[in-house]
Amino acid sequence: MEASMDDADAEKQYLWEHFKLNADQRLKSFNFFVIFSIFADGGVFAALDKKTHSAVFLLIGVFICLLSVTFFLIDRRSQNLLRLAVPGLKVFEQRFPPHSRLFTRAEAPAPTVVRYTVAFNILFGAELVFGLGVIAYGLKLIYLR
Repeated sequence: MEASMDDADAEKQYLWEHFKLNADQRLKSFNFFVIFSIFADGGVFAALDKKTHSAVFLLIGVFICLLSVTFFLIDRRSQNLLRLAVPGLKVFEQRFPPHSRLFTRAEAPAPTVVRYTVAFNILFGAELVFGLGVIAYGLKLIYLR
């Protein structure tokens, strides 16, 4: 029985550490996205202010699009890694009273719009659209010359 308890504690610790690490990585990744986006978007406005060559807009626009797609993919991977630990954590939490079963309760019907994933995706999408707009602006400048 003693070894069984140690195994259960080791399993819980393993699952929780995996979940915690990936949840933390997901938020850190999103923070990096925000920082990179601020600098890239600022580059667009600086280029507008300096009236730089139209190719610069193309390059910045492509960078912004790549940034949003890359971080979207990173976020998807983080979500998948988080999901790996949830079934095991749900089994572990069955020893708690129903009101304390957070992973089980998280599956209850809830507004699908009020989620980190939706908020992240809106920002990834908005940044992608902005990048495409910058590319279009750069192309317009090239063809109007």
